[in-house]
Amino acid sequence: MRRTTPRRLSSLLLVTICLYSLSSCNRAKNNDSLRPHVAYITNGVASFWSIAKVGAEKAGQDLSIDVTVAMPAEGINDQKRIVEDLLIKGVDGIAISLIDANNQVSMVNEAAQQTKLITQDADAPLSHRLAYVGMDNYLAGRMLGALVKENLPDGGSIALFVGRIEQDNARKRRQGVIDEILSRPSAAERFDPPGETLTLGSYTILPTQTDQFDRVKAKANCEDTLLKNPNLTAMVGLFAYNAPACLEALKQADRVHKVKLFSFDEADETLSAIEQDLMIGTIVQNPYQYGYQSIKLLKEIIAGNTPAIPPNKFIDIPARRIDRSNVVQFRSELDALLGK
Repeated sequence: MRRTTPRRLSSLLLVTICLYSLSSCNRAKNNDSLRPHVAYITNGVASFWSIAKVGAEKAGQDLSIDVTVAMPAEGINDQKRIVEDLLIKGVDGIAISLIDANNQVSMVNEAAQQTKLITQDADAPLSHRLAYVGMDNYLAGRMLGALVKENLPDGGSIALFVGRIEQDNARKRRQGVIDEILSRPSAAERFDPPGETLTLGSYTILPTQTDQFDRVKAKANCEDTLLKNPNLTAMVGLFAYNAPACLEALKQADRVHKVKLFSFDEADETLSAIEQDLMIGTIVQNPYQYGYQSIKLLKEIIAGNTPAIPPNKFIDIPARRIDRSNVVQFRSELDALLGK
């Protein structure tokens, strides 16, 4: 019988360790390959989406799922290109905020045939998307309209500003503001053409100004509105950057406090302006939860957990009203989420 020398025993042990290590690496590699890969696609570039990105990536860490966050900077064609690239790469799921829901239904339906697709922030209710994660934009608009009326009890002339009226969220929140100010019954599908001036009693709502996410144009719209309306009473920004653009124009025109300012979303400039009493208040969404809950829902859908989708296909992330009474607390909560 051949004796096993200490040197031979050491060699055998080394080979065994290497084989075991290689097997462990292969198992780890295989486990990694089983991790779902999903994409979180925004409808533009804004501080709002930076918060959503943190939430989406945190969900990826917590739930062991790979997350790609994409922010199209050049509109519909850019967003379409991003979707097509992700489908080619075989992404397992997509959560998307559409730029123009009515004109992107075919894109959504084609993508939904190849992957698990949900909408978030801006919905496409006529598409084949599996669910929508966000708030009820019409009700949120009515919340902002109520804040406007509360601070303008004697009425006044009001100007609305928004990026794109084509987006489902923009259209609904605008309509909610208008309907509340004009004391109309709720009708989320009502649509007043943006070029009309609307009047009821002592309230007048001027034609809505759009900027297509062009920040320079957004400010120019505010400046032009102030110039043409010396008796303007209030300005309402419906996208995160609109009210800050109005505030810049108000400062330059020396009309801060003469024109009351209202906002949507939680841009740093907006929260600072509320703290400094330069802006009345804002209605905020919860972009962090938009990101987190979208990724969580996609993972459950990919795993075959269809009960995760409610019958109405709507995951509600309620809106909140932020004014001087709670802005400091809200900002602290936001900073904690972002790790500031």
